[in-house]
Amino acid sequence: MTYALVTGGSRGIGKAICIELASSGLPVLINYASNEVAALETKKLIEEKGGKAELFPFDVADREAVDKTLEQWDENHPDDYIGVLVNNAGIRRDALMIFMQDEQWHDVLDISLNGFFYVTRRVLKNMLTQRYGRIVNIVSLSGLKGMPGQTNYSAAKAAVIAATKALAQEIAPRKITVNAIAPGFITTDMTKDLNEKELKKTIPAGRFGRPEEVASLTGFLVSDKASYITGEVISINGGIF
Repeated sequence: MTYALVTGGSRGIGKAICIELASSGLPVLINYASNEVAALETKKLIEEKGGKAELFPFDVADREAVDKTLEQWDENHPDDYIGVLVNNAGIRRDALMIFMQDEQWHDVLDISLNGFFYVTRRVLKNMLTQRYGRIVNIVSLSGLKGMPGQTNYSAAKAAVIAATKALAQEIAPRKITVNAIAPGFITTDMTKDLNEKELKKTIPAGRFGRPEEVASLTGFLVSDKASYITGEVISINGGIF
């Protein structure tokens, strides 16, 4: 059986993606680092709708934890494999660069960039063997145009965008697609500290997006209908350019 793994799947965009993929019939592995309560709530919502989900706790920035957890899962599921991977885990530690501390830089890159590498590298082996896979990387408007106060976040997301394009070319012959989704301002815990009233004035659509809108696009990209789309970065931002 083919499973879907969503990193940072307990809240916000990740939660919506877990629910979307489960509704399409995929059993979902809900990854989270610490918030088990939120992960359990996501699992409950999926199961109430008839879907299947498992909690999958590990820190994507911890290489040993990633390898150990995924190796153990493979051993316990000899007839299954993770054929859909959504790299969604990420954090913001905003600051002007002149005031940015080492930890603010490294924490953001460790999760968004190194986490993408550790998890994808480990999952890729079985995708290559099965000659099928779907990888979707959740990046950001910040990684495309840069945002003041987010030099770290912009750098991390821009790096994943470049990695998406490179990896897509490496593994396309094995029927594995790799795409990125670049959300703009989406209503989640990560954006609750932003001035939504002022920011909406900069968005042609006049509103923040919803996590479910990002999830719907993710659902399409992992479907067979999107089998000829790879190496793309698709913006979902209400018209910001």
